Amino acid sequence: MKLTVWTYEGPPHVGAMRVATAMKGLHYVLHAPQGDTYADLLFTMIERRNHRPPVTYTTFQARDLGSDTAQLFQDACRDAYERFQPEAIIVGASCTAELIQDDPGGMAETMGLPVPVIALELPSYQRKENFGADETFFQIVRHLARPVAKTDRITCNLIGATALGYRHRDDIEELTGLLSDMGVDINVCAPMGATPSDIARLGAAHFNVLMYPETGESACRWMERDLGLPFTKTVPIGVGATRDFIAEVSALTGLSPKIDESRLRLPWYSASVDSTYLTGKRVFLFGDGTHVKAAARIARDEMGFEVVGLGCYNREMARDVRALAKDFGLTALITEDYLEVEAAIEALAPEMILGTQMERHIGKRLGIPCAVISAPVHVQDFPARYSPQMGFEGANVIFDTWVHPLVMGLEEHLLHMFREDFEFHDAAGASHHGGKAMPAPDAAEVIVVAANSDAPATQSGEVIWLTDAERELKKIPFFVRGKARRNTETFAQQKGLHEISVDTLYEAKAHYAR
Repeated sequence: MKLTVWTYEGPPHVGAMRVATAMKGLHYVLHAPQGDTYADLLFTMIERRNHRPPVTYTTFQARDLGSDTAQLFQDACRDAYERFQPEAIIVGASCTAELIQDDPGGMAETMGLPVPVIALELPSYQRKENFGADETFFQIVRHLARPVAKTDRITCNLIGATALGYRHRDDIEELTGLLSDMGVDINVCAPMGATPSDIARLGAAHFNVLMYPETGESACRWMERDLGLPFTKTVPIGVGATRDFIAEVSALTGLSPKIDESRLRLPWYSASVDSTYLTGKRVFLFGDGTHVKAAARIARDEMGFEVVGLGCYNREMARDVRALAKDFGLTALITEDYLEVEAAIEALAPEMILGTQMERHIGKRLGIPCAVISAPVHVQDFPARYSPQMGFEGANVIFDTWVHPLVMGLEEHLLHMFREDFEFHDAAGASHHGGKAMPAPDAAEVIVVAANSDAPATQSGEVIWLTDAERELKKIPFFVRGKARRNTETFAQQKGLHEISVDTLYEAKAHYAR
């Protein structure tokens, strides 16, 4: 654990909160100091939930450490049961409370509460949020699920959707409709929307659909072993993956459905004349392993992009992502440090980033378009509208989400290209007021630009860009302009030049194109 401005994953107790908040009739008693209740804001502000998570904190203070914090925890458990009357309780400690070495599970077991109490052992200083969600749901399933008679009709369980997940709500709706078209009903969707009673009847299904391996794979593997429930291995994000998913479900059930693909527009859109300028765009992918794997296939095989870099932050998926990167002829970036991700993006200078909320910020700093494909996300990625990632409608949503930043980038590039025009220069105002545009101000004869920290400086410590060269530089697309500037300054320094002219700019371009 280290101090950082940004983290891709919170501590594991936040993962447990995601499961508890997704479920109904379950309460989480968290042994935590005053101040750790900040986690509530993740759900009420970012996910825009209309009620707070079902979590009771012990909220001990510094003065309590000299007394009996165990009694505080037991009082919190008793009060939580009497107030909320849950069907089951999960108990655990936050990363701070872990240091005082109380035993929440042991203390809760001695209280004799009339509902199941499930203890969570989440190592806060070794593991992270996705592990916490996966382990929490696994423990709930292990304690509550039992063998039961199968349903008469073919049914499945949807496994892995949690609170604070990226488009989980809409993915459930899309998959429910897709499976219904195949003749498969939903037995239980869990954790999202499930009660402890629902968990007890998971075994009535004929198979499980593993939607998100990060948060549901451990439970699926246990159910396969102990309840005889096979689970799907394909995550249906993208056209090809959705078709593969349908084939996998057909093999599991023996059904031969005829799926209506009339809603599917991505293949036609991506092959249309208006989209041909997107072909070969260089993209960099980063996020959770599941969405990065899906996005890489879509980018290369369905959109015609060139994947120049990819990676993930959750180390549980590192092996899969490394294998995928090898298939693309790349080396995967596995890191929790956003500065490493930014450095990789800057070095590769892609034309687009597909990432998380952090990569959106990185893209803004570097002037590169970015589309969000994975959690962690901000409030804008919990839209009020229906906006899934899975299934055929998800493929349509993905096309729009990825293409629009590039289209807007093209528009910005055109404005830069014509910035000397009487309508479009910086002082002209809005373009639709062109009739009242002001003349462009006279440019200075020379523009002095401080040497870029990544490029060697001249003896004076500054690089002199002549006016014509600076004007020509601005005609280069904004998403590669920074790299062009650095390369040109490096070339000039190597040639012993103190001024950069238009000729120098194009000589540098030819040099680096070899």
